[in-house]
Amino acid sequence: MSEHTSRRRFLYLSGAVGTAALAGCSSGGSTPEDGGGGDATETSAGEEWVQTSTVEMTNQLAYEPKRIEVEAGTTVTFENVGSVAHSVTAYEDKIPDGATYFASGGFDSQSAAEDAYPDEGAVGEGGTYEHTFETTGEYEYYCIPHEMNGMVGYVRVV
Repeated sequence: MSEHTSRRRFLYLSGAVGTAALAGCSSGGSTPEDGGGGDATETSAGEEWVQTSTVEMTNQLAYEPKRIEVEAGTTVTFENVGSVAHSVTAYEDKIPDGATYFASGGFDSQSAAEDAYPDEGAVGEGGTYEHTFETTGEYEYYCIPHEMNGMVGYVRVV
C-alpha cells in the first residue's frame, strides 16, 4: 500500500507543481491594487463568505459558492448539479481541533477517502452528500479528481 500511495502522491504533486507553474505564467489578472496575488476576480470572489447551507458541484469543476458560513449544528448539503462525478473530502490538517472528519463515502480519514476513490465516495450526477458541522472554526475540503484544477472549498462555522 505504501508504494502505491507514494507513487500516487508523487504523480499528484508533480501535476500540482506543473499546474502551479503554468498558472503563474498565464495569469494576467494581477494588479498593484490587489497585491499581485493572482486573478482579481477570483481573489475578490474567494474572500466573500456566503451564508447558505447548500453547495453545488458543477461541470466547471467548482464548488459554488466556494466559501460558505453556517452556524454550528447546521447540516450542509453538497449537490452535484452537473454530469461530472465529484467528491467532498476534508483536508485532515485543515479542520478545527476536535472536529469530526468528513468525506463523501463516509470515510474516517483523508487517506482512506483517497485510496477508495473512484470506487467509493464519488457523488454522481444529481447526487448529494450531507455533513453536519458541530465545531466552530474553518474547514477546507476538496474534490479528489479535480483538486489540481482548483476545486477546493471552505466552510466557516460560527
